[in-house]
Amino acid sequence: MGDKQAVTVIGLGPMGQAMTRAFLAAGHPVTVWNRTASKADELVADGAVRADTIEAALAANELVVLSLTDYAAMYALFEPVAAALAGRVVVNLGSDTPEQARKAAEWVGRHGGRQLTGGVQSPPSGIGSPQMSTFYSGPADVFEAHRDTLAVLTGTDYRGADPGLAALLYQLQMDIFWTSMLSATHALSVARANGISAEEFLPYASSTAASVPDFLAFYAPRLDADDHSGDVDNLAMGVASVEHVLHTTRDSGVDTALPAAVLEIFRRGIAAGHGKDSFTSLTEVFRSSRG
Repeated sequence: MGDKQAVTVIGLGPMGQAMTRAFLAAGHPVTVWNRTASKADELVADGAVRADTIEAALAANELVVLSLTDYAAMYALFEPVAAALAGRVVVNLGSDTPEQARKAAEWVGRHGGRQLTGGVQSPPSGIGSPQMSTFYSGPADVFEAHRDTLAVLTGTDYRGADPGLAALLYQLQMDIFWTSMLSATHALSVARANGISAEEFLPYASSTAASVPDFLAFYAPRLDADDHSGDVDNLAMGVASVEHVLHTTRDSGVDTALPAAVLEIFRRGIAAGHGKDSFTSLTEVFRSSRG
């Protein structure tokens, strides 16, 4: 155990606990701290060391992994003890915006520490698996120095020096995940309203989901080239399709807010003159909405 880097983990929700267990299983000495101290009890029984104060948690090790809800939670903990950040590497694995990640990296730097931003693409159950992945960004030398230790948690995907990049890529993934899962949940609600169970519909939902990568691969180069040719699909056809989804939803007695929102975006594309263009022309609508 002596040759493994010691780590401090702050924040012992389900993710923080899973990370602590992964570090312990890999032979890393781990110091833990949580506002509710009792959350550390089982981890201490398994070999972790409980820090009595946040200052003690920071003093224990150079590498400090944060598993907190957001960056506001970090400030709430660290602002009263900011001097203790000197010489520390703070790996912030909480979710927040790219701009908040950049501001936090600057703040940590002003107090003598260095920050790596992380975006964990795994539920707690996947922590410890190299098949899972985490985005990292921040100083390259800091990442390289701690790569092996961080790889205990998941595979590592270093994206560059900008501390906001890992947060950006994580939020892009969440954009896809939550809208996809919401649309699937909506479709299943319509199915169940028509007497089709979720289990019965699952193979069809899975088949549609499995086709998405092929569509992404086809449209990605066109999007990069701003080529919205309507040779494969066009927005006018898309409007008709979404209208049918909305009508089916309404006739099923299911909430129509989601397909109505999609239809409103499609109609904005038509109003912008993209009726004969591919639905990807909606990227122009999204761009024009920037404040």
